[in-house]
Amino acid sequence: MYDIAIIGKGPAGISAAINAYARNKKVIIFGQDSKKILWAPSIPNYAGLPDITGTEFMERLNDHLNKTDAVVVNKNVLAVYSMGTHFSIQAETEMYEAKKVILATGVDFKKTIENEDKFLGSGVSYCATCDAPLYKGKTVAVIGYNHESIEEANFLATVCSKVYFVPQIKEDLSKLNEKVEVVNGKPLKFEGAFSAEKLVLDNTEIKADGFFVLKDSYPLTSLVPGLEVDGPHVKVDKNMETNIKGLYAAGDVAGKPYQIAKAVGEGQIAALNACENL
Repeated sequence: MYDIAIIGKGPAGISAAINAYARNKKVIIFGQDSKKILWAPSIPNYAGLPDITGTEFMERLNDHLNKTDAVVVNKNVLAVYSMGTHFSIQAETEMYEAKKVILATGVDFKKTIENEDKFLGSGVSYCATCDAPLYKGKTVAVIGYNHESIEEANFLATVCSKVYFVPQIKEDLSKLNEKVEVVNGKPLKFEGAFSAEKLVLDNTEIKADGFFVLKDSYPLTSLVPGLEVDGPHVKVDKNMETNIKGLYAAGDVAGKPYQIAKAVGEGQIAALNACENL
């Protein structure tokens, strides 16, 4: 059982981890280095660090994080469940527990596929490793939004009789298993009666027993059942707490402006309030 779990390893998440550690809390942080920061050629408006590059800034954040004893887990969090007195966190095939949770996931502007949420758990899955056994010997389709989706498609090819791969990334697909069939197109919606039976693309359609949507972040309402949102943002109060007691949010996911200084400050506020209420 951790005191505080942080979902997201950007400026807000790392700021929260550093401040929670400073108050002697047991901390776990999930995620990878923020690509938004890494790709920034310069960050001219962060006070005290004029013209630092995004890569350099991320390195400094990680150097500071490494001075703490926070546990870093490089896994996608699929769901966060409020258990009343604590939270249960599903990170791929593993489960973790924490007394408080801080969401620092950033903002994902990729639209979900129509009916994705409707069929989640009924033919639509976010984790190939978790749910592959359900489709042994069956036909599945992978909608890949990240590099890891290629590896997951290859894994599914060892379990399923047929695997379709619908790439939404510009990646070298030469490493795909020869049993995986690539279908190019833009996913529009899932269709089916009681479960997803068909994926409609802008130029064709795929019928399968199961569909895996694999990306780095997932719709907030799917990530945390019952969470109040406003578009791509989580609703928070002045303490950065959401409508779910003990669940906080900080950084871009908590609203504009999308600035690193704001994210760092909100990460601190969320951590201090989470610590105070432990």
